[in-house]
Amino acid sequence: MAGSHEDDLLRAPSDEQYTTIDRLPSSYNPLHTFNLAKGDQKHYQQQFSDMYFLRLAKLKPAVEEVAKEAWEDFQIGGETVRQVDRVLDVRQGDLCWVAGTVYMDMPLKPNILDDISKDHWISAPPAREKYVSPSGQDQTMLEDESGRLRLVGTPLQTEMLVTGCIIAVMGTENANGDFEVVDLKVPDLPRQPQRWERDDSSAILANGATSGNSKKRNPDAEQRASGGKVAIVSGLGISGDEVDTLTQDLLMEYLLGEACGAPEQEEASKISRLILAGNSLAEAAPLPSRDELSGKKASKKYGYDSSSYNPAPTAHLDDFLAALLPSIPITLLPGDTDPANVSLPQQQMHPALFPHSRAYAAIPGSDEPGWFDSVTNPWEGDVDGWRIMGTGGQPIDDVFKYVEGEDRLEMMENLMRWRCGAPTAPDTLWCYPFQEKDQFVIEECPHVYFVGNQPKFESTVIGGPLGQSVRLIALPKFKETGEIVLLDTDSLDVEIVKFDIFNEG
Repeated sequence: MAGSHEDDLLRAPSDEQYTTIDRLPSSYNPLHTFNLAKGDQKHYQQQFSDMYFLRLAKLKPAVEEVAKEAWEDFQIGGETVRQVDRVLDVRQGDLCWVAGTVYMDMPLKPNILDDISKDHWISAPPAREKYVSPSGQDQTMLEDESGRLRLVGTPLQTEMLVTGCIIAVMGTENANGDFEVVDLKVPDLPRQPQRWERDDSSAILANGATSGNSKKRNPDAEQRASGGKVAIVSGLGISGDEVDTLTQDLLMEYLLGEACGAPEQEEASKISRLILAGNSLAEAAPLPSRDELSGKKASKKYGYDSSSYNPAPTAHLDDFLAALLPSIPITLLPGDTDPANVSLPQQQMHPALFPHSRAYAAIPGSDEPGWFDSVTNPWEGDVDGWRIMGTGGQPIDDVFKYVEGEDRLEMMENLMRWRCGAPTAPDTLWCYPFQEKDQFVIEECPHVYFVGNQPKFESTVIGGPLGQSVRLIALPKFKETGEIVLLDTDSLDVEIVKFDIFNEG
């Protein structure tokens, strides 16, 4: 079929001069919210219960403020609702409201007996997809430092609740000693910073602004580019097999501008940053059983045992990153299948895993982020002025087990409105035992919240009472769908780019 071949990549050499396409720059200012102490400063002897008290102390004033505004002078049958400070101060027949921490008493949740069964050489039961009891045995509790109160009522059937979220409930105690809920409130979205707020504030402090010239503009503000995009992808699932490299090569060529024609290359040049949101490596081999360990003879030799460790996945990931880094900056989050600590917050993947890519990382001790930034999971930072927060997917996957529905966007919205990035930690989600501050409490509302390794791509925008606006993005697994998400840094709109292999006949 005859036609124009101006955009063909395969054609005879010519003397034609081509304009070099430059990639748009990326403004990147990460936060280190979830970095843990190093070495001897990190301890695990503490009690996890302190996290619930820290979370309640932080979020109780916020939810009480929402409740007071909604229920002030509220009456039922001529009786005015009143606030009680503790759950044990609730009295039968009195119309009142109280704030506390939700605890879901669910018989199907994992318990310590599962670990004991492993110690006694009994095969542990498989992990459950849902903790919800089909026979209706689940109970919802509200607790604080004084005690626990069982909640009942119609609002509990329509509101999504999981262990660890902070709420305020209004109602009265019935004859059975249960609290009959009439209405409930959550803390809702916190304050949202303005775009470029943190960058401009840092610039003003660096320039020595005083009260007389506090309106001094950031000198870099005039050079800020517009029209850029951020590529976000999760679940690369690199296993080291040759079979799964073709779609990864297509992705790499697209990001480097080596695929398609001039229009597509122009679009690829607008992608100013790549974010890898967890599970970049495939599932690791399962831990051997005790029978296998006891029957296996220890081999004394230098290096690793090739029968128990396969270096190919990390080598392929390092080569993939090293090929992209000269052209595009990369932010790398660990995930559930990546070689990082299991408990949240997962710390940065060790630079020894990336002998080629680590050359683009920041110098140790430097305050400036590198072209290659290996970060924590969860992670938050400012990209092109927008506050972005993301995870590898574990908090949403755990919340999914507590509820009957399967709407991942609704779960993400509730996490934002609960102001807690991992509410079910430490109950059913492993985490570090924080003692001074619950790092999972969301103190500033992000503009974008993404969650990696979800069943399919979904996105929506939610609003808050003070005009906050949050773009929610559920990222699919690239290995299964071949999809990446492009986030427009001007409008925060999203689009999907799909890579697939065509098999004829």
